[in-house]
Amino acid sequence: MTATAAEQRWPWWPLLPLYPYGRRRTLVRELIAERLWSFEQLQGVWYVAVPIRMTVLRVREGLLLYAPVAPTAEVLAQLHQLEEHHGPVCTIVLPTASGLEHKLPVPAMARAFPAAQVWVTPKQWSFPLSLPSAWLGFPPSRTRVLLTDGVPHGDQLDWLPLGPLDLGLGTFMEIACFDRASGSLLLTDALVAIPPEPPELFDLDPTPLLFHARERGDEPLVDDPALRRRGWRRLVLFANYLRPRPLEVPPLGEVLSHCLAPGCRRPRSHFGFYPFRWLPDWQADFEALVPDGRCSVQVAAVLERLVFPRQRNALVAWIRGLAGLRELRWLVPCHYEAPVACSPARLSALADRIEAGPWAQDQGPWLTLAGIDRTLVKLGVVPGEEADG
Repeated sequence: MTATAAEQRWPWWPLLPLYPYGRRRTLVRELIAERLWSFEQLQGVWYVAVPIRMTVLRVREGLLLYAPVAPTAEVLAQLHQLEEHHGPVCTIVLPTASGLEHKLPVPAMARAFPAAQVWVTPKQWSFPLSLPSAWLGFPPSRTRVLLTDGVPHGDQLDWLPLGPLDLGLGTFMEIACFDRASGSLLLTDALVAIPPEPPELFDLDPTPLLFHARERGDEPLVDDPALRRRGWRRLVLFANYLRPRPLEVPPLGEVLSHCLAPGCRRPRSHFGFYPFRWLPDWQADFEALVPDGRCSVQVAAVLERLVFPRQRNALVAWIRGLAGLRELRWLVPCHYEAPVACSPARLSALADRIEAGPWAQDQGPWLTLAGIDRTLVKLGVVPGEEADG
C-alpha cells in the first residue's frame, strides 16, 4: 500500500533544509533474506539528490539500526512490521562523528524506540556551536560511545574505525560494522559504489532526474527512461564534484528568458530557472567514475579531495584492515548502491590503487573541489600539512 503524504512527513527538516524537505518517501528492500534490510530516502540540494540509507540488521537480541534515516510514520510502520517477526529494535547506531544528515534523525528515532540503546561514534561535534549530546536530543541515560564504552553485540559483529582524523573545525570518524553471519560490511560515507542506471528509489520521485536531464530551462519535465538515465548521470557529477567540469553557466539574461515558458510555470520545474549549459563531452567524466558501466567500490570523491587529501595513509590502512575480514561477501554503504558484491581481494586491490595512483588532484573534474580545499587551508579552517604518501 502506498503511503500518504502525511505518513511521509518529516517535521524536523528545517534543521537541515535538504530536498525533499518535509516529505520523505521511503523505499524498503530486503537485501539478505531474513537478515538485512535497506530503508532508503532521497536527500540533496537543489534537486541534486542521491539515496541515503539506513541499514536494519537482525541480531540475536532483535534489530539494530545503522545510520538512521528520518523516522516518518511510514518508516516506523515498516520497522514495527519487522519487529513482529524478528524482535524489538534494541540498538540504534550513529556511525559517524561529522555527518549531519546521519546525525539529525537519531534523537527522533531514539524517542520512537525508548527501550533501544543508542551508540554513537566518538568525537561527536556540532557547528556552529559545540553543544553537549543531550542538548541535541540524544537520551543521556541510554547513549553509549562506541569503542570507549565497548561495542554492541560484540559476539556477533566487528566494529572497525576510520579515524579520528583532524578536520580543523572538528573530527572525521566513521565506524564500519561487519556482520559475521551474513558476511556484510555496513559502511557510512568513505566508500561508495555508483550504479550506471538510476536507483529504484527514483521511481517514487523522478523529479530530480527529469529536472537535470534538460538542456534549457524552457524545456518541460518529461519522463522517459533515456531522460532519467541522462539526469542520473548529471546528478552523479554534481554530487561528486559540486561543479562538474563540462558545465557552463549561461548569461543571466539568457537564463531569465527561459523562465515561465509554457509547461514550466510551476514550482516543480522552478518556473523554468535552470542556470546550466552542459558541454558536449560531459558524459566522459561520468564514464571515468563508472568505468565500463560497472558498479565498483571507490572512495567518495568529495571526501577524497576535502577530507582525505592529507590522510591517504590512514585511509589505506583502514581499507587494508577491512580486507582482513576473510568472510566478507557484501558491502552496504549509506549512499548509492547496495548491496555490492565484494571480497577481501577487491578491497586489497582498491588499497593498492589508492597508494599507486594520483591523489588530491587539482585538474579536470577535481578543479572546484581543489579550489575549495586550497581556500579552507588558506583560511586555517583545515590543516595544511603536505599530502602524505
